[in-house]
Amino acid sequence: MNLAKFPRRRYTAGPTPIERMPRFSEALGGPHVYIKRDDLLGLTGGGNKTRKLEFLVADALAQGADTLITCGGIQSNHCRLTLAAAVKEGLKCWLVLSEPSPGAYRPDGNGNIFLYHLLGAERIKIVPDEVDWPTELDAAATEAVAAGHRPYVIPMGGSNAVGALGYVACATEIMGQCFDHGLSMDRIVVAGGSAGTLAGTLLGLEVLHLDVPVTAISVLHPHEQLLADIERISAETAAHLGVDVQVRPDAVTCYDAYIGPGYGQPTQEMIEAVKLLARTEGILLDPTYTGKAMAGLIDLARQGVIRPEENVLFLHTGGEPSLYAATHLFADASAGGRVW
Repeated sequence: MNLAKFPRRRYTAGPTPIERMPRFSEALGGPHVYIKRDDLLGLTGGGNKTRKLEFLVADALAQGADTLITCGGIQSNHCRLTLAAAVKEGLKCWLVLSEPSPGAYRPDGNGNIFLYHLLGAERIKIVPDEVDWPTELDAAATEAVAAGHRPYVIPMGGSNAVGALGYVACATEIMGQCFDHGLSMDRIVVAGGSAGTLAGTLLGLEVLHLDVPVTAISVLHPHEQLLADIERISAETAAHLGVDVQVRPDAVTCYDAYIGPGYGQPTQEMIEAVKLLARTEGILLDPTYTGKAMAGLIDLARQGVIRPEENVLFLHTGGEPSLYAATHLFADASAGGRVW
């Protein structure tokens, strides 16, 4: 495997840290939980999409693009980071955003909406939920060409064979850090959305011949679809890499019981998980991805599926800015912070 043959921009100075979380682990009564801080990656606000964009933006520049076009929900971390990469590279950026209900997108909104405007997105198109994303992106690209631009389209979440290279590289980074610190992980827990992070991580582990099972907590699709997306993207990434490797079916276990009413919709378990990590380790999660993934980890530990003696690595995929658009979820009487 030779990742050096692919063009890459570097948006982070070095590896993101792996931190032990003793107070959180004690609150659970085990397992021993560590956290990979990909929320500290470069670009505005950090998050897992930064790793994907290192390869995607390099590919866009190699093709002579002057405009990045991508899509997501109205609080999309991926859209925020794509826009930040465009700013850093002197490119234009068009965003296509879906709102869960009419009027949900407000230009004066907080969180990522605020950052879209602060970072200077050239165009923002609001579309209904459940749109056909390839059609919407193709239409935006056609419009960009008609306006004299050279667009490069990035799929939702940056989840394709180019973007997934970022997490093939991350698997190598994780295992190098574990070796350096004398750590042996019994499992890795990752949020599953558009599946690029999972596909890249699993493929990287497979190429390295590392038998570390991955637990995927879906925040978007039923587990059957998440598994199918992982299989498809990992196969496309392997072909792109030029390696004859397949991700083994038993390398990942997907859980879809923590999605709640739907993508981006809060659950009480997510709220509990966000509060628990904040109050034991001072680390913030987001309400859409990492909050629900951590809720899954907590529940699986309480059930005994994750055993108390295990070393577990939680991959923090970022998303903190979207937390500030959901402050009402955490403003209850037990929130603390008594004023005197």
